[in-house]
Amino acid sequence: MTESDSQTSDASAGSEPAASAPSRSEIRRWRKYLAAERAEASVYRDLAARREGEEREILLALAEAESRHESHWVELLGEHAGSPRRAPLNAQLLGWFARRFGSVFVLALAQRGESRSPYEADVDATATMAADERIHGEVVRGLATRGRNRMSGTFRAAVFGANDGLVSNLALVLGIGATGVSPAIILATGLAGLLAGALSMGAGEFVSVRSQRELLAASDPDPGARDALPHLDLDANELSLVYRARGMTEAEALAHADEVLSDLSVDHSAGAVVDEHEEIGSAWGAASSSFMFFASGAVIPVLPYIFGATGLTAVLIASVLVGIALLATGAIVGILSGASPLKRALRQLAIGYGAAAATYLLGLAFGATIA
Repeated sequence: MTESDSQTSDASAGSEPAASAPSRSEIRRWRKYLAAERAEASVYRDLAARREGEEREILLALAEAESRHESHWVELLGEHAGSPRRAPLNAQLLGWFARRFGSVFVLALAQRGESRSPYEADVDATATMAADERIHGEVVRGLATRGRNRMSGTFRAAVFGANDGLVSNLALVLGIGATGVSPAIILATGLAGLLAGALSMGAGEFVSVRSQRELLAASDPDPGARDALPHLDLDANELSLVYRARGMTEAEALAHADEVLSDLSVDHSAGAVVDEHEEIGSAWGAASSSFMFFASGAVIPVLPYIFGATGLTAVLIASVLVGIALLATGAIVGILSGASPLKRALRQLAIGYGAAAATYLLGLAFGATIA
């Protein structure tokens, strides 16, 4: 080996291998992640600005975690980070809703976004980041659940009312129209169906919710029963029967009854196994939501007839308008439930069109018979 070869070999042995520069595809992907993290942190801060107490602290903690993820991508990018990239369109829309409404819809969308994080399959994201995103989804799910519980009763009545109004009145209008009667009769039938259905839905929801509340109230412990505790026969200890009736085993019931009797300052219902009452909302709230949303859905199929359309033209316009409304209703349900909005929308559309088509075919059959 020559002297020059030896010097070259020594120089090569003493030098560190240079880190390879990131490829263009890696830079694009990392910058996309960076923009998404910045957008998510902004959404959580905007939501926190509209809340107080514990929820505000939780949302700010989520924003801080997203900022840590942001730092990871900034470090990887280095000089390639460049100016802030525009966030994806869905993140921009989410931020717009968060700043203006801060509703459970935003939390539901954020929950869905966290559940679709690509970090678990990306070699450039750390295992900690992937775990963070999964836990963030559960945190947001918990926050969204609070909102879902607060609105569950009224929302159920609203969705049921709107869907029933759309489907039943479209089926009614198409079924009557298929018999060959005049447009004036179809319009009168549709308006009558709207009013009758809305009143029926409102009254039904009121009675249903009021009856359910009364049924649940009958299961609540009697607050006056505590006054009898000091006078119980300690040997018989019938208090244990109360806890056994509410789901405890005999041993658990006896132990808890002894604890209560030994210290009457303890709330005797604290250990009872009682299911929490379902968040069903108020009877008037459910009734009014059902009435208004049924009416708003039922008016759509008669709009073409109100504006003078007739025949097949009116049928097609009514069907298209109702289809759009069904898709929107299904998508909203999907968003709030954390499921796929597209699948829920298509399911709603298929059910609605199926019912309307069956009624239309029956109308054709009756029309042919009458003719």
